[in-house]
Amino acid sequence: MTTGPLADAFDPQPVLSTEVAMRGRVWDVVRDEVDLGDAGSHVREYVRHPGAVAVLALDEEGRVCLIQQYRHPIRTRDWEAPAGLLDVDGEPPWVAAARELHEEADLVPGRLDVLLDVRPSPGGLDEAIRVYLARDLTSVADDDRHVREAEEHGMPLAWVPLDEAVAAVLDGRVQNGILAAALLAAHVAQERGWSTLRPHDDPWPQGPGGTHRS
Repeated sequence: MTTGPLADAFDPQPVLSTEVAMRGRVWDVVRDEVDLGDAGSHVREYVRHPGAVAVLALDEEGRVCLIQQYRHPIRTRDWEAPAGLLDVDGEPPWVAAARELHEEADLVPGRLDVLLDVRPSPGGLDEAIRVYLARDLTSVADDDRHVREAEEHGMPLAWVPLDEAVAAVLDGRVQNGILAAALLAAHVAQERGWSTLRPHDDPWPQGPGGTHRS
């Protein structure tokens, strides 16, 4: 039973040994032996991730901007929110979010607020994602647009009413985890008059670099 507000408890357990089990092009697989006290010591493998940001862009008509990319692991062209890795040294997450929105959706946000923070799969990777709500949008000038390559080349973009996008999630037609969380959070936040939003530079102690790597 909790004795205060419901919150995850940061409680790193002793790591007896660690090694990189596989080095990848973007992220590595790490193998740790962790001491769980009375439960004994156990080996756990997980993906070490640099962290990421995602942006749910909402226009004045109540529509959200969605992009569609081919994701090879699931062999699917799934609908997503613009997003990207935190892979630029020293770049604040809100700046990264604005950059991703520029590059993937040709949009510039006049306002960014923190919508939610999520850990997509804590049993298998240490990824932390901060999702922003972008409003007061303007279009990027034609001569300043990003050239998209690989999975982003020619990717479709759609403006969908928020309620319709939420229905697609609840019907199981849209299954991207980050998008689903963002849409449901935005739906609740809107009903609460956006009072749940946090400033763009809200502290992120459990974000990338905030977890012990020992």
